[in-house]
Amino acid sequence: MGHPYPIREIARQAGLSTATVDRVLHGRGGVRESTVREVHQAIKDLDRQRSQIRIGGRTFMIDIVMQAPERFSRAVRDALEAELPSLHPAVVRSRFHFRETCPSAELIGTLDKIAKRGTQGVILKAPDVPEIAAAVGRLVAAGVPVVTLVTDLPHSARVAYVGIDNRAAGATAAYLLGQWLGDRPGNVLTTISRGSFRGEEEREMGFRSAMRLTQPKRSLVEVTDSDGLDATQRELALEALKRDEDIVAVYSMGGGNLATLDAFGALGRECAVFIAHDLDQDNTRLLRERRLSAVLHHDLRQDLRRACQTIMRAHQALPDDGPALPSAIQVVTPYNMPPGVPPAPLEG
Repeated sequence: MGHPYPIREIARQAGLSTATVDRVLHGRGGVRESTVREVHQAIKDLDRQRSQIRIGGRTFMIDIVMQAPERFSRAVRDALEAELPSLHPAVVRSRFHFRETCPSAELIGTLDKIAKRGTQGVILKAPDVPEIAAAVGRLVAAGVPVVTLVTDLPHSARVAYVGIDNRAAGATAAYLLGQWLGDRPGNVLTTISRGSFRGEEEREMGFRSAMRLTQPKRSLVEVTDSDGLDATQRELALEALKRDEDIVAVYSMGGGNLATLDAFGALGRECAVFIAHDLDQDNTRLLRERRLSAVLHHDLRQDLRRACQTIMRAHQALPDDGPALPSAIQVVTPYNMPPGVPPAPLEG
């Protein structure tokens, strides 16, 4: 395996011993296949981050732990690595621990392992359950600052939450949906990846409260616990559409939007308005194709930069700049894509 990195550098990136890495690199055997994959992944991560590795400046190793669909985890990885140059003269190195779905015990095991081997900080997207909050407490007690991303753990010892005001996002979705549906009758399908994610729960609360005030005659039909995975989401959406023939719109808080649209198509049903979150690859394509009405978006690059800076402040490497404000909510249509995403062509 050709690479320019010392064994100790690969070992640090992978969180493994130098002896284990040496065995993997020289094919000596006696190593689990999962450990071999960790070494290969560490080398790939070092390749991507190589341009940021410098002798000067302070180095921060940060672990990103997330339970999320692969499409969102990939967007987070890309956003963080794109922001690394903006953090100079400090050097930020990152290790990624991504799971699409897993029991809380597995996430807790990852967090406890990180606490044991050491890191300068953790960026976390995880369900808001007491066991995970306790694991965050153990990290902080070990001197590791934890920043929650996109969805919060407000009753934990985390040092900060970075992301949008999710209640305001839900209310915004209700406003847009009401404007576009107007007097057209019909109900609304709401989709949540899993109720234990506080961010999605708060979006749902904001949406439901605003709908109750402005559109009380519309019923809300909830689909949940798909983990945002397409196969599960399609089946759940199909069942909901079959039960309620008056569903004409969707507010998606948890992803799986292509699968939801496929369910409408399979039944020959029209989706008049579809509000979604985040400009990942799927949503960008669906928005260009006019299959989504709008996407409620926040700048992931800015969020990851703020999360890293918060960890640096916890180590007193940056001055305190006061309490963090929520990220701005952008209402994105096919005609106002953010920089770097080409706009859709005008019709006519």
